[in-house]
Parts: sequence; structure tokens; C-alpha cells
Amino acid sequence: KMAEEVQLDSNLQIPGKTHGGSLSIPSSPATARNDCSIAPLTPSPSPRVEVRPRMACPFSVVVAIDFGTTSSGYAFSFMQDSEAIHMMKRWEGGDPGVANQKSPTCLLLTPDLRFHSFGFAARDFYHDLDPEEAQHWLYFDKFKMKIHSTSDLTMETELEAVNGRKVRAIEVFAHALHFFREHALKEVKDQSSSVLEGEEIRWVITVPAVWRQPAKQFMREAAYLAGLVPPDCPEQLLIALEPEAASIYCRKLRLHQVIDLSLQPITNGLDLDGTRPFDSSFRQAREQLRRSRHSRTFLVESGTGELWSELQTGDRYVVADCGGGTVDLTVHQIEQPQGTLKELYKASGGPYGAVGVDLAFEAMLCQIFGEDFIQSFKAKRPAAWVDLMIAFEARKRTASPGRANALNISLPFSFIDFYKRHRGQSVEAALRRSNMNIVKWSSQGMLRLTQEAMNELFQPTISNIVRHIEELMGKPEVRCVRFLFLVGGFAESPMLQKAVQKALGRTCRIIIPHDVGLTILKGAVLFGLDPTVVRVRRCPVTYGVGVLNRFVEGRHPRDKLLIKDGREWCTDIFDRFVSIDQSVALGEVVRRSYTPARVGQRKIIINIYCSATDDVTYISDPGVRKCGTITLDLPEPLVPPGAVGGAEGGAVVAGPERREIRATMQFGDTEIKVTAIDVMSNRSVRASIDFLSN
Repeated sequence: KMAEEVQLDSNLQIPGKTHGGSLSIPSSPATARNDCSIAPLTPSPSPRVEVRPRMACPFSVVVAIDFGTTSSGYAFSFMQDSEAIHMMKRWEGGDPGVANQKSPTCLLLTPDLRFHSFGFAARDFYHDLDPEEAQHWLYFDKFKMKIHSTSDLTMETELEAVNGRKVRAIEVFAHALHFFREHALKEVKDQSSSVLEGEEIRWVITVPAVWRQPAKQFMREAAYLAGLVPPDCPEQLLIALEPEAASIYCRKLRLHQVIDLSLQPITNGLDLDGTRPFDSSFRQAREQLRRSRHSRTFLVESGTGELWSELQTGDRYVVADCGGGTVDLTVHQIEQPQGTLKELYKASGGPYGAVGVDLAFEAMLCQIFGEDFIQSFKAKRPAAWVDLMIAFEARKRTASPGRANALNISLPFSFIDFYKRHRGQSVEAALRRSNMNIVKWSSQGMLRLTQEAMNELFQPTISNIVRHIEELMGKPEVRCVRFLFLVGGFAESPMLQKAVQKALGRTCRIIIPHDVGLTILKGAVLFGLDPTVVRVRRCPVTYGVGVLNRFVEGRHPRDKLLIKDGREWCTDIFDRFVSIDQSVALGEVVRRSYTPARVGQRKIIINIYCSATDDVTYISDPGVRKCGTITLDLPEPLVPPGAVGGAEGGAVVAGPERREIRATMQFGDTEIKVTAIDVMSNRSVRASIDFLSN
């Protein structure tokens, strides 16, 4: 018999006080510090709980994938040697002068939509295609941004390739993750002394902390599709938040592994020779970095690093993850002696990554050569356009505030030729006509960008980042911050460093780890080795459901009145699970009890609502939106329950005769989790939470 779907909304009644909304901690510490699956509510005889060994960690290796906007990579560590983090092998290809162990996040599909290549291989193959043929191939780069910018993300959301053809986003992400899976497994197996089974590997995928639940779920679904883990073993995959991963790694830093940008002299004998000019200390660090590149194994402290010994219990610090697509800010406090971390303020940030500088460069080209020409060139010569952006990317990395001479960017021959045919005049003439004094033409076929031009391209993005950090530092919860850690690929930019140093160098110490582009990747491995290290997180929004309450004349509006079986109910009341910016500890749970409205009902579907404020009374209030659903699949009852009456379609209060389904939600993890049991039989109920089909 087909399961009967019931759409439940305001037909819930407030549960009895016994399992009210108060957060409660599981009684046994063993269940609170388990791996990432959820502790059952009661010692349950359900086989689903028994098969998971709780005490020993069931994984023998952790593989983390840092899926970035501009570059991606993976690293891994074996549980028995968890102080050694192995970075991925240096890949084929690569840009001159860019020492990076990550690969560009670009993917190539054949004209019949099969996977062809990823990273440097995809870029180089696409570049070598005949221009006519290239128009049929699907090349994707910087596609992660789409997930952040799409407000109604679903499994059907599409991505547009450079040639304009569209493919489901989930397939593009799954191709990329599958590529990493194949490479990582081969490398892990090469280094492993024993034969590894698939279920012995714990996978970690990084996402920005500012991403909402649908985007996190999207990455999880893509990982299932890519074959990283089977959907019935969700605890084998962790979603790590990027600035949080960086923070976890920064705990391990030693003084020789960082650059201190602070302006104020440090008096406690740990000054990293602050008298040296800024640029030379950075150059020195770069040199050290290049020397360490040949070793792909990094050793991390077993405890915490020296930098940490300066921080007292209760000290606060900010991690600013400045990546390709987003800037992501997290505020943490250290809890000694165990060295765990507590989030002090909900994650903030926005789409102010290094890509903003590329977009500004594109806008500048449109200003000089005309937007219609640039769009036409992108469509007709997609590979040459990618070439031009790669040339800009390489120069962008060398831009620094004190630079006197101009930066040269070579225009592909096809650009110069295409412009002449399209417009009937030379590129040089276009530059002269545009009155852009800050961009010159050199006789070697190059655009010469003056320091002023570079400032203009960087300024909007950098100002946004600095403003975001300053606003965060001004919040009462964040005052007295002692350290600001700058991490992420864009943190390597001297332009950004100088701006942050100038704005904030006198208020706190600004620390940049040497291998700043790999900080998140290493931290993600550490998070996979111990997911309990971040003990308290902040809720990004207020979550709750719609319920029925007794109607009170004068307090409840008349349009919310529902008369049922001669009783007066008020509909649409918002039953709050957690509030925005509320502290939620790992293992803390919210419990609610629901009862099927009809005998034989096989499914309860509960709509979840969220709001960016805590000032919510009804689910119909402005700013409240439906953001997801909880589905409870009810097993056949073991004993015939008493007669059930009550609101149709939903769930009603659990009375003495009624069947009670107790749902438990966890909001303290990187993803929201739900479990449920049938109280009478103590059997586990299949519970799922979905933010993507909304």
C-alpha cells in the first residue's frame, strides 16, 4: 500500500511540557562526543543504533577536499599517524611562477556531456582546441559562486558553460568530486600499508561558513552522486566550514610558520623583527614556502602551537577567510585546558572574493573595447578569452602597493585580430579613443596597467573586505580581539595585506600563516580527525515550525481563529526551535513530540520556517519563509493504538491513547540533523530533513 503523504503545517499542537523546547544535553558523555552520527534519545534496541561502534573510531584515514572557487585540492591523514598531513601530488601543468599544490577549479565536458578532464589538464586541452571545435565543448570555471548566489537552489539548478550550454549544477559538482575521489583513493592506497575498505575512509568537504543549509545539503548530495560515500552512511562524510577549518589549523601554528603584519611593536620577546620593511618579510616567507614545496607531508603539533601559548583562556580571535569567491569571517574563543573552540558570533561575510578583481578587469575591457565586442569575443573565441583571464590572474598575484612600474598583460593574437575585423580599427586606436589614461598600449602587443589602474581594480573588493572586518570588530561580542588570522588564497595578495594592516594593525595582531592557501585544506583534515573540536556554534537564523495553540480573545488576531470539534484554536503560531545567534553546543538537542492525525498514517511531513530576526510570533510574519521539511516515515505500529481523532492532515498533541513520535533535532553541528523514535515501541523512525526541494 502506498505511503500516505500528509502535508502538515499549522495542524500541530504544542507538545506537553515533558519534551518541550528546552535544549538538553545527552546524559552520557560518550554519546555527546561520538563521531558525527546522532546520539539516540534513549538506549534504544533499534539495530540501526547498535551496528555503529561508538567507542573506537571506525575510520582509518581522513581525506579532505577543499573545493574552492578558483582552486581546489585534497589532503589526507592516517588515524594512526595523525600528526602527518599528506598534501596531494603535484599535478600535470601549472602556471609559471605560481607555486601551488592546488589545481584550478575548472572542468571540461565533451560535446556529448561526458567528463573529459579537470584542473590544469582541462584548461590546457581546452586552450589547444581549434576555435570552431571549442564552441561545442563545455568548459566551466569559478562555478562554485553560482551555489552561493542562487537563492532558490534545487537539484535542478543549472550552470552555464563558457559556450552558453547549460547542465545541471549537481552533475558538474559530482564530476569534480568524482575526479578528486579517484585521485585521492589511488594516492591513499599507494601510501597505505594495509588494504583499505571504502567504509574506512572519512571524507570531508569544505564549504563557506556563510552558505545556507540548502547549499550544504547540495554539496552532500553531489558527494553521494559522485560515489564518495553511500547515502545510507551519512556519517562517513563531514561538511567542514572553511574559516572554522582554518581556525582549527591556526591552533597548531609555530612562530616560524607565520608572518606578523602588526604595526605595533610587540614587547613580550616574540617580535618577529617588526622593524623589517613589510615587503621583504613577505618575500622571505615566499622563499621559505618555495623551499618547503618539495615536501608534501606537513607535520602538525600534537598539542597546540607556540602562538597559542600566548593566548589565555577566553581570548578571542577572528579568522578572515579571503578566498576566490567569498570572504568568510568567524570569531572563536579558546577553551582551555582541552583546547576546544567556541564560536562567539554567527558567521558573516559575503561575495567579496578575489573574483571581484577579475570582474573589475572584465568591466574595464568592456569600457575600452565595448561590451558588445567583449561578449561576442567570449562567445566566438571562448578558449582565447580563458587565456586572457589566465594572463590577468598571473599578473594579479604580483600586484603590490609599492610597485612603481606598470604590469603588462599580453592580449592573445586572436583578440587583436578579432577586434580589427569586428571594428575595422586597431586595439591601440580603441585605447586612445577610450581616454583611459591609466591603461597604455605597448608595442609588444600588451596592455600596460599602471599602479593606478591596479588600485582601481582591487579597491572595491578590498574595501568591502576591510569594511566587513571592521564592522565585525565593532560588535560588542567581538570586542577585545587579540588576533586576526588572514587565510585563503586572496590573503596572499600584498594589496589586501597592506590594506588590512593599515586599517587594523594598531588594534590587533594580524597573523598570516606561511602556506596561507593551504590552511583550510590542512584544517579540514584536522576537523575530520576530531569533529568535536568546535564545541559551541552560533545559529545563523531562527528556526521553528507552525503550530496550533488555544485561541485567546484579545491576544490572538481573529483571522487566525480555527474552530475544531467545538474548540477554538489559533493557527500559524511560530514554535521556535533555536534563535538567531543563539549558542548551541555540540550534542545539545531540541525535542518535540508529534502524533499522526489518522490511524494507518505512514508519513508525517513538517514544514520548517526560518527568519533572520528573533522577533517572530506567527509563520505569516514578514521575513519568515518556509525553508525546508522534516519527513518522518512511520513504521507499522506494533500494537493497535486507541481511536485517534483530531486535526486532519497533520499531527496533534500526544495524548495517553495516541501514538507518539518523538523527534530530536541537533543544531550545534555544521549541518542540521534529525532523528526520531516511536515512543511506545521504542523503535527508530526514519527521519530526514530536506532544504533542497523547497
